[in-house]
Amino acid sequence: MKKQTVVMGMPVIIQVIDASVTQEDINEVFSYFHYIDKKFSTYKKDSEISQINRGELKDSEFSTEMKKILKLCEETKKETNGYFDINLNGILDPSGLVKGYAIFQGSLMLKNKGFQNFYVEIAGDIQVFGKNENRENWKVGIQNPFNLNEIVKVVKLSNKGIATSGIYRRGGHIYNPKEKTTASEIASISVIGPNIYEADRFATVAFAMGKKGIEFIVKLKGFEGYMIKKDKQAILTSGFED
Repeated sequence: MKKQTVVMGMPVIIQVIDASVTQEDINEVFSYFHYIDKKFSTYKKDSEISQINRGELKDSEFSTEMKKILKLCEETKKETNGYFDINLNGILDPSGLVKGYAIFQGSLMLKNKGFQNFYVEIAGDIQVFGKNENRENWKVGIQNPFNLNEIVKVVKLSNKGIATSGIYRRGGHIYNPKEKTTASEIASISVIGPNIYEADRFATVAFAMGKKGIEFIVKLKGFEGYMIKKDKQAILTSGFED
């Protein structure tokens, strides 16, 4: 069973291969995504994060989910030597972590229901479990950032997450806190990790780092990366081809 719609202003796709799945099972995950959007969207005036940025909520009034996300963001900042920073001129924007977090939590909802074979995608960032309808590992294409109609690589994954950060995704939206400017040194970087939460946050960091980003991914145990530079040349980690 497969369902596709728009949440958070982005295309969302869920496909579950297990025969026992119902529409209600999938709708529960979509409801969770809408809940996350209402809390963390910086575009919605009534979201919790918007209220926080306007100074309308005290720390003690933050929801449990908000406290958790802000703690994860702070941990990521420390892990990446400050290359991940959600504070931009006094405004908090945890978008670089929330999407991967939401995808993974939605996947766990399906996993906890006993489903083994499915994928959950938001705007090209994907968590896969088990096998596809052909009983093979899921095939995920990596787009050419200079020609979105072209797939430059296809990876076959099971029980992993893959996230891509690039200049073609919502324009220039990733901030380099070290240079205090929008990151634009490379065209894109795709990161494969043990789950989409980890892959997504580190793809954001690696893109912010520019050409040094692939070196950062190399040092992360259990991660692989594929970077496309502005000159259209690709650099990949040693285990990526596997």
